[in-house]
Amino acid sequence: MNILRRFGTTFGRLGNLQKGLAIIGVGVLGFVLLMVFRPRPEHQEPTRRMPLVTTVPADVRSGNLTVRGSGTVRPKSEIVLSPQVAGRVEWVAPAFASGGRFQRGDLLLSIETADYENAVEAAAATVAQRQVEVMQWEQERELAREEYERLRAREGIDAPPDSGALGSLIFREPQLQAAKASLRSAEARLDDTHLALARTRITAPFDGVVRAKSVDVGQYVAPGQNIGALYDTGEVEIVVPLTDREAALVEGLWDAAAGETDTRIPATASASFGGRTYSWDAYVDRAEAALNPETRTVDVVVRVPDPFLRDESGRPPLLLGTWADVDIRGAFEERYTALPRAAFRDGGAVWVVRAVQEDTVLVIEPAEALQEVEGEVYLRADLEPGEPIIVSPLAVVTDGMAVRIAEGGRQ
Repeated sequence: MNILRRFGTTFGRLGNLQKGLAIIGVGVLGFVLLMVFRPRPEHQEPTRRMPLVTTVPADVRSGNLTVRGSGTVRPKSEIVLSPQVAGRVEWVAPAFASGGRFQRGDLLLSIETADYENAVEAAAATVAQRQVEVMQWEQERELAREEYERLRAREGIDAPPDSGALGSLIFREPQLQAAKASLRSAEARLDDTHLALARTRITAPFDGVVRAKSVDVGQYVAPGQNIGALYDTGEVEIVVPLTDREAALVEGLWDAAAGETDTRIPATASASFGGRTYSWDAYVDRAEAALNPETRTVDVVVRVPDPFLRDESGRPPLLLGTWADVDIRGAFEERYTALPRAAFRDGGAVWVVRAVQEDTVLVIEPAEALQEVEGEVYLRADLEPGEPIIVSPLAVVTDGMAVRIAEGGRQ
C-alpha cells in the first residue's frame, strides 16, 4: 500500500510526456513477460498423407488371343441373270421376285419354245438326209471295189489297187469323206438346236435370293439382257480391316488360300437384331494382297457358311448390309494379362501396388500391348496373378511412392 502511494506520488510529479513514456514502458514489459511465461503446446508429428488409389486384380491368362474387327456383310457370289436365247417370256416363278428364295436347279422362268422345237425338227431332218448320203457313198465305194476285183480277175492283173488320188476317186473316197463331214456338221447343228431349246428354261445356278427383278410374263427378252440379280446364300463375306499389329497376331494369316479348307482360321461373327445379339461360326478365307489405299489396313475376308440357316434359338438370317463384329482366333500366348484399358499407361507401363516392409508402394512395371477388345487390353508384363493394378488417375507419380488402396479395391 505504501509502495502504491509512493508510486502514485512520484507518478503525479512527472510531466505529461514522462507519464506517456512510463505507460508505454509498462505495457512493453507486460507483453514481454506474457510471451516468456505463455504455455507451450504439445509437440505432434505431422500426419503422412498417401494418395488413395483404385485397383483391379491382374488377370493372368494363357491361350489364343482374340483379334476383333468389324465390317459389312456382302454376298460371296452375286450375278446378273441374262437369257442366252431370245423370245417371249411365257412363265415366271413366284419365287422370282425381289427377296424371293430358291434352291439350285429351281426353274425361274421359261421362254416360248415353239421356234426352238421347230429348229430341232429341221436339224434332225437334215441329219437324217446326211446319214442317207453317207450310206449311199459307202455303197458306191463297195460297188467300185467289187467292180475292180472282177476286172482284175478277167484281165489277170496282179497289181494292187492304186493308193493315189486316182485310186481314191475310183473308189469314191473323197465323196464319202465329204458326206461324212456334212453329217457331222448337221449333227452339230442339231446339238445347237437342242441346246437353244434347253436354254429357254432358265434355272437357278445356286441356292440364293433374288436381289432385283426386271422381267415379267409377255415381255420379249434378248440374249444378254439384264432380267434380274441373284446372290448366293450358301456363304456370305465380311471384309475386316486390321492394322498391321492386329494382322500380325493372326497366326497363319498369309497361308490362308481362297477356297482351301485346310488353311481356314476359325472366327465368330456376331450381329444385333431386335435388341439381341446373335452369333455365327465363321472362318478366315484369305487376306488381300495389298494394303487398303484409303485406310492403310490389311483387309481380311471372313466367310460365314449357311448365314440363312435357322436354329432352335430363333436366330434370324445374317442379312446383306448388316454391320457385324468378327472375333478371329489369334496366336497362342503362353502368358499374358488382361486388364481394363485404364490400367495401361502412356509410355507402355502399368502401376502395380506391392508391399515393401510395412508400406504399400507404387511400382512402375513395363508392359507391351498385344490387343485391345471392348475396353479390355491384353498385355505382356511381368505380373503375378491377382496383383493389384492401379486404374485410377494420379497427378504425380514416382516409382516407389507410398499409396493407399481404396476399400474393396474400388472407390
